[in-house]
Amino acid sequence: MEDDALLIRIRAGDEDAAEELVRRYYGAILRYCRWHCPDPEKAEDLTQETFFRLFRNLAEYDERKRFRAYLYTIASRLCIDESRKVRFYPLEEEAMPGEDSREMAQAENREELSHLLKKLSPELKEAVLLRFGEELSYPEIARVMGCNMRTIQSRIRKALRIMKE
Repeated sequence: MEDDALLIRIRAGDEDAAEELVRRYYGAILRYCRWHCPDPEKAEDLTQETFFRLFRNLAEYDERKRFRAYLYTIASRLCIDESRKVRFYPLEEEAMPGEDSREMAQAENREELSHLLKKLSPELKEAVLLRFGEELSYPEIARVMGCNMRTIQSRIRKALRIMKE
């Protein structure tokens, strides 16, 4: 079922539709919030607040816009507000990797990615996270970040060049 059809059902009071929408996007929004706030509990709070604000302000959503971009805009604003409260601190590993070489490689990749992202300005980092971490399209990223698509394309190219160097 399409997102807009779920939203119509939610506005009509269908709790099952609301649960389906949360199930559909919860993991992605949590992952996005984790990029901005490595404290797992705070990222969980931001994710829950994203959905709370979505449902509280559902009447303001314009169906002509893409729902996914609207949802990420809410999460983005919450993460920005949170980052203004707390100084940035490095990503922590969720758990110490075991002897499994795959776990070790994932930990090393995460550490390397975290290191590369630190080299980017906040605007470049946000564009990269939305494009590659959350797989949003360029028009969706432009809506979330409040700029035009050409700017987003330019930011991503610049970020990739910086990370490659």
